[in-house]
Amino acid sequence: MLPLNQQVLRTDLAGMPLEWVDYRTAARLYFLDQVAYDCGDTLFHLRGGINVATRRRSRLRIHSIIATLGLHQALNKLQDHYVPPLCNRTLFQRDDHICLYCGGRFPSRQLSRDHVRPSSLGGRDHWTNLVTACVRCNNYKAGRTPEAAGMELLAVPFTPTHAEYVYLMGRGVLADQMAFLRAHFPRSSPLRERTVARPGA
Repeated sequence: MLPLNQQVLRTDLAGMPLEWVDYRTAARLYFLDQVAYDCGDTLFHLRGGINVATRRRSRLRIHSIIATLGLHQALNKLQDHYVPPLCNRTLFQRDDHICLYCGGRFPSRQLSRDHVRPSSLGGRDHWTNLVTACVRCNNYKAGRTPEAAGMELLAVPFTPTHAEYVYLMGRGVLADQMAFLRAHFPRSSPLRERTVARPGA
């Protein structure tokens, strides 16, 4: 049995991933006839009250992926210039909680955000200039470039697309949701191989 905090993937009518919602929001969208179609596995069976006229009890199945009606900002998120918001949680997820200097995997509390080109040298707070680093490596690198510190990056930092960002924001992503999201990843996405190897990571 799935926990009640299991997330539902919400998409637009064309199937573009939009966001994660909880079962209450999904139920409200079903009730308001905003769900155009659903797919994936059934996550929850909700039972309501008994209708006085029909003497039938209301029931609602909530699927893992729901496509909703209405206008969304999805088209803006498909543009080349779109950059998803950046926070440590999604940055660490992008890099799989691996320090991109020493290669160790760490819990979030032992990780930090490192500017490849330091802020003091004009480095920007941008996806392509930020990597996950353990506290030890970040302290050793300090305000230097990796070259000046004699350190080598293990991977090239990249800006995720919107679909990749939705994946990074997810918690407990289910196999059917992961397959749906992966279909929206670019062919060259560094997340592709990882999500095939470890769905739900």
